Amino acid sequence: MKPLWSLLYCAALLVSDTMATYHLSPGDPQLMAAQSYAQSRINRQQPIRTLNPAKTDAQCRSRPLDLVFIIDSSRSVRPGEFEKVKIFLADMVDTLDVGSDATRVAVVNYASTVKIEFLLKDHSSILDMKKAISRIEPLAAGTMTGLAIKTAMNEAFTEQSGARPRSKNISKVAIIVTDGRPQDQVEEVSAAARAAGVEIYAVGVDRADMRSLQQMASLPLEDHVFYVETYGVIEKLTSKFRETLCEVKAEVMVDPCKCEARLAFQKQTQTAIQQLTTKLADMSGRMERLENMLGQA
Repeated sequence: MKPLWSLLYCAALLVSDTMATYHLSPGDPQLMAAQSYAQSRINRQQPIRTLNPAKTDAQCRSRPLDLVFIIDSSRSVRPGEFEKVKIFLADMVDTLDVGSDATRVAVVNYASTVKIEFLLKDHSSILDMKKAISRIEPLAAGTMTGLAIKTAMNEAFTEQSGARPRSKNISKVAIIVTDGRPQDQVEEVSAAARAAGVEIYAVGVDRADMRSLQQMASLPLEDHVFYVETYGVIEKLTSKFRETLCEVKAEVMVDPCKCEARLAFQKQTQTAIQQLTTKLADMSGRMERLENMLGQA
């Protein structure tokens, strides 16, 4: 009977090791891979919302946020168009309940390089914030969107820069505005940001690459991806974001695609268990042959 008990003991250890190997936690590479898998599945299914300029929404009081705008000021964004982006930011600030105990705002400006215009801790009044926005200048050159997202995570969404700790239950939101195709990778860095609890909205203008917007945004895409044909109408998005950022929920979305990630995890686990079952059957056969040989000896 000893060989049988040894077999069962080995099987238990293998199952334990398998489950430990596929354990998921925020920031774990397995979770980011699962999110990327889920995101790619949804990308093929979800429609993209196009703005209806005639639609308006009633004003409302925003829930407390740690909000970071990530704005494209590459060569393709003309000076007059960049001014439209700044007007959009100013209008957005007007709709928010800005304050150290309410919504905190930061702006990350990017092209080939990335510049943090101001941090979450820098301005606690709407007037000061709008003055800071008016002083932003375009950086020109390329479109390093992935680098901008990574910089926002490493330098803007930190407690040292004014972000509230997770225990405060304050939602963290990034709004990315771009009119082009990223010159670097955005999928993995965006998955890492979402896994860390940041809800991402992607706003595309004119020549913006739709696939990249989908890779960056949180799920469901129909609520997180926006497109406008020109910078001349981007201000109209203010009403849509006013509705989205209303005080309708306060929970932190630590894993925006938890259900899809769980499905991906289950698929991985089932494959691993099937492989384990095959190995155990082979091991059982070998041990049975060994017992027969020992019995004959």
